[in-house]
Amino acid sequence: MDWIKKRIVYTGVLLLSAILVVSCTISYSFTGGAIDYNKVKTISIADFPIKSDYVYAPLGTAFNDGLKDIFIRQTRLKIVSNNADLELEGEITGYNQYNEGVSADGYSSQTRLTITVNVRYTNNTNHEEDITDQQFSAFRTYPSTQLLTDVQDGLIDEMVKEITDQIFNATVANW
Repeated sequence: MDWIKKRIVYTGVLLLSAILVVSCTISYSFTGGAIDYNKVKTISIADFPIKSDYVYAPLGTAFNDGLKDIFIRQTRLKIVSNNADLELEGEITGYNQYNEGVSADGYSSQTRLTITVNVRYTNNTNHEEDITDQQFSAFRTYPSTQLLTDVQDGLIDEMVKEITDQIFNATVANW
């Protein structure tokens, strides 16, 4: 009778170990990337020129660096200049500010700063996932009592992060 109990315990331990080993092979990605690294190994990210009416040169650098940075941090893709599995290109088409709110005295109380980016994405391993001319944008509002030159660098950092997250999710995260 004692050997039956030992056999049941031994079988239970083996079964639990097998379940544990199988469950440990499941892989989760907290970055949201849904890339098949067996097929996709490289990405080319062209510099996005500023083609808006108003040009603020640091915006181009901040956006281009931010876009490359998100793909470096959240994927295992190698950035190459040409013949890539994934290709990302586009342009910054809008950098605009508008009066948003009016105070009781008839003057603007708030100003909205908006950045708009046009993106083209080509997946050379699966052209069904290609994106042609999709626009992404972000905006921030600031008090009209402040000058744009005083707040734009901080606002640009926030909006670039938001737009690059949107582009990442639309291209490789499949959300």
